[in-house]
Amino acid sequence: MSGAEVPAPRAGEVVPGLWDVLVVGAGPAGLSAALTLGRSRRRVLLLDGGPPRNASVSAGHGLLTRDGISPEELKAAALADLEPYDVTVRADSAREVRRVGECFDVRVGDAWQRTRVLVFATGVRDILPPVPGLRERWGQGVFHCPYCDGWEHEGRALAVYGSGQSAHHLALTVRAWSPRVTLLCDGDPCLTPEQALDLERVGVAIRTQPVRRLSGGPPEDTPVCVSFVGAPPLSVDAVFLAPEQEGGSHLPAALGCALDEKGRVIVDGNQETSLPGVFAIGDMTGAPQYVVQAAAAGMHAAQVINTRLIHAAVHSMGAAFHKSPEDEGVRNPDSRDE
Repeated sequence: MSGAEVPAPRAGEVVPGLWDVLVVGAGPAGLSAALTLGRSRRRVLLLDGGPPRNASVSAGHGLLTRDGISPEELKAAALADLEPYDVTVRADSAREVRRVGECFDVRVGDAWQRTRVLVFATGVRDILPPVPGLRERWGQGVFHCPYCDGWEHEGRALAVYGSGQSAHHLALTVRAWSPRVTLLCDGDPCLTPEQALDLERVGVAIRTQPVRRLSGGPPEDTPVCVSFVGAPPLSVDAVFLAPEQEGGSHLPAALGCALDEKGRVIVDGNQETSLPGVFAIGDMTGAPQYVVQAAAAGMHAAQVINTRLIHAAVHSMGAAFHKSPEDEGVRNPDSRDE
């Protein structure tokens, strides 16, 4: 049914063809939100636009009870968890979004879907440096997060690629997993004298020669060979870097959601954007980029959304969440209806 054919609902009213919540993105944040909303008896449409950002990784780490699980296995298990509930999963992306009264229309394929509440969980895209051989080894010899992949390489020869403050911080962090760390600046290190001294004091070597290419490493199961221009190569077991990133979708900005100076969607403590009824969760908000925290953000947003829908339904029946005298003046942070 076209979204244009669905009338705007009154508070608490159930309208055929109207979703309670539409979640754009089926990463850990979106899947978690859909699960909590499904268990709250909400009618949910979840748009699964493709493989996860970490699809090239063979094993994810740091997730309680699932340490070492592959991204594919984790997503398959999460999708299976949704099956008992009123959650419809579409293997498609949102193409366009518009506000219609108190609702939102989302174009999926050639059709429009209307929803009371919209949740963006579209993540970010990594912008990798143009070093030949690096992209092919992303997640397989070249990593983003030492908390995810540091243990597997503890005590080994490691490299950190980058320059400036971010590389300085990452090199000092990776040093906690191994004393054998080299900073690959690929030219000007852009370090202050104090930062250079920091690295010297903890034993981090600095290579400033331009990097020519990366070779070896998985799937060849050999060390990663870093070739330089005009200097001998360096063999390491893994390379860590913190790449630049961009938002995974243009739709929040197109809809009018406020962004910060880095293009991340600004949200409040309830994961709500600057537009009432529109939420953003996970990496796209600038939150720490760990699976468990993305899932937690999804659950939190879902609880806020469900609480508001409950209040709207109760109010439509002439009732309210009246407080006891001792609680007067104490406002429920998850509801705008009191």
